[in-house]
Amino acid sequence: MTLGKEEAEVVLRLDRISKRFGALKANNAVSLTLRRGEVVALLGENGAGKTTLMNILFGHYVADEGVVEVFGQPLPPGNPRAALSAGVGMVHQHFTLAGNLTVLDNIRLGTEGLWSPSVSGARAKVEQLSRDFGLAVHPDAKVGRLSVGERQRVEILKALYRNARILILDEPTAVLTPQEAEALFATLRKATALGLSVIFISHKLHEVMAIADRCVVLRHGRVVGEVDTHATDRGALAALMVGGELSLPRAEARAPGAVLMKLDRVSTPDRGAAPGLKAVTLDLRAGQITGLAGVSGNGQAALAEILGGLSVPSSGQIVLGDHPVAGWSPGEALARGVARIPEDRHHQGSIADFDLTENAVLEGYRTRFSHRGWMNWRAAREFAEGIIKGYDVRCPGPETRIRLLSGGNMQKLILGRAMAPGPRVILANQPVRGLDVGAIAYVQSQLIAARDRGATVLLISEDLDEIMGLSDVIHVMSQGRLSPAFARGTMTAAELGLWMAGQRFGEADAA
Repeated sequence: MTLGKEEAEVVLRLDRISKRFGALKANNAVSLTLRRGEVVALLGENGAGKTTLMNILFGHYVADEGVVEVFGQPLPPGNPRAALSAGVGMVHQHFTLAGNLTVLDNIRLGTEGLWSPSVSGARAKVEQLSRDFGLAVHPDAKVGRLSVGERQRVEILKALYRNARILILDEPTAVLTPQEAEALFATLRKATALGLSVIFISHKLHEVMAIADRCVVLRHGRVVGEVDTHATDRGALAALMVGGELSLPRAEARAPGAVLMKLDRVSTPDRGAAPGLKAVTLDLRAGQITGLAGVSGNGQAALAEILGGLSVPSSGQIVLGDHPVAGWSPGEALARGVARIPEDRHHQGSIADFDLTENAVLEGYRTRFSHRGWMNWRAAREFAEGIIKGYDVRCPGPETRIRLLSGGNMQKLILGRAMAPGPRVILANQPVRGLDVGAIAYVQSQLIAARDRGATVLLISEDLDEIMGLSDVIHVMSQGRLSPAFARGTMTAAELGLWMAGQRFGEADAA
């Protein structure tokens, strides 16, 4: 007789795990079990304790209290090698692959020493795992030439090659097309049928509902709920995560205004494997959110750099209002009412060891907060305090180093800095990436409010739910090319996914 998942062997048990960092109790008596062949979703806001818990499991941190058991045996604390040897593997959101090596080399890298099996034996094992788990990828392919979805398959194969029987997936669909996400879920269904157990960490609740058997929800370091997926819904899970009812904002359709900014057949050179822009024409209109969808690395970064003044076209024109611009630069863009919410808040949007006041005035200190080279620190602090209060930045005060903030609070400060001058053009590049549902709702509501005040918003995102929920018009970018504009409600996620994969561009060329 085949056991149901509720009766299957417990392969992982976290028993009353607690971890304190100074006055902060990151984990507070957290208990969690995972059974053979089960998918458990681990949910919670930014700062809820998910990352700390996984770091304890992997031996990067040592718990102050509690025990980790893997297949009935206590796991030695603070020993990552012991976790790997016990059969625990993890696929991180940001892949750790060497692009210049083959799939097979990446899988073997760091796992085999002097007495390792032959290359032919390793190849045979990889090919067998590919067949068993539906992870189609050629062992001799260069990783740098693979799609994002194929690279994720390599990461999963790497864990399985190391005999992982418990797999932790951290935001696994963050950069996948809908078709690639569905292929991943097919792999997970096949893998769990073969006995693999999975912890699935995600902020995408519709995907959690599609793939998980159970959900464990953390809030402020504690387990606040554990529910079977079939007995709950997305709204109930979101309420557990934030401690109350929450609905994500949706922008109501409205008539657009005049073109505030335009790219007219703009091209830029390729940079290594990253494509440049290919004769891109784009209109950004007042009172409109323009969504730009696409798999990461298809020219979105080049487009954001052009619009923000960080680079200039090799051909074509940038037009503000009715006038082509010359001498384009970040300073000129700011002076002309262009605001940036950069893709990477850690490396592009802030300076980690600066405090909140210093980070709040980064883009305006020369023009708004200094006179003849002297900073007006009183005005700068008042400005930072206004952002902290107005945008609900939860922190001890404006003297706090920004690196000590959660991702959501850091993003709110950057958002407030961008919105404060009343910009006419807002470049929002992955504005809610990695944020919890509460922070997502806040950031998105501010973008909608800016649109309703008459600004134009370019929303660059790899999350189709976000694109389809907020955008008045949608473009797709693939290999530096821009699709036609699609009006709200005229395209399904699956159809946009085909454009993201580049298939529809080829059909358009043939037509």
